[in-house]
Parts: sequence; structure tokens; C-alpha cells
Amino acid sequence: MENSKVLVVGGTGYIGRRIVRASLAHGHRTFILMRPEIGLNIDKLQLLLSFKAQGALLVEASMEDHRSLVAAVKQVDVVVSAISGRHFLLQIKLVEAIKEAGNIKVGRLINSRNYYI
Repeated sequence: MENSKVLVVGGTGYIGRRIVRASLAHGHRTFILMRPEIGLNIDKLQLLLSFKAQGALLVEASMEDHRSLVAAVKQVDVVVSAISGRHFLLQIKLVEAIKEAGNIKVGRLINSRNYYI
């Protein structure tokens, strides 16, 4: 598979951080969605800075701001959602942004019950 531009949503979670590491290790341009509504969490901030030092690009977008999500999705050609399954409504918002962006060739939804990698 050719190297892709990959956006990981939920990149600081248990599964998401592993996806980010794998994406970087495989040489993909890796973007991590930073959601301001998460607030300031020192552990997550340190992890994001560590990923940035490894070459990941941090993209700020809010799940409450459809335009910012669409803009984030338009920068990539693969979206991986590692948002917890309990946040189903956030995943729907992400899918709507993916549909509007219209540029995604591969989309994967990952939640606590279904793992598609």
C-alpha cells in the first residue's frame, strides 16, 4: 500500500495511541485530531508532543464545529476513528464530516466492540 495521509481521531486513547505509533512506523503522514473540548490534560498533552516530535501533525478541530471537522478531514485521505464506542454521537458527527469532505478513500470506525484495521 502506498503511504497515505492518515487522520487519527482519539489518538491519545488506549487504542488510538497504538494506531498513531503504527501509522508513523509504516511511514504514513500521520495527523492527530486535537479536540479543545477535551480540556487541558497534561498526560495527553505530553503524548501529543511526543507524537509531534516523531513527525505527527496536530490538527485542532472540535466535534461541535462541523466546519473544523470537515477542514481536518480534507487534509487527509484516510480517517481512523478510535473514539470510544460510548461516544456514538461523536462518531456520527465525524461520519457526516467525512461525507461532506468527499475525499476519503478508506474510512475505519473503531470502537469498543468492533476493531477494523
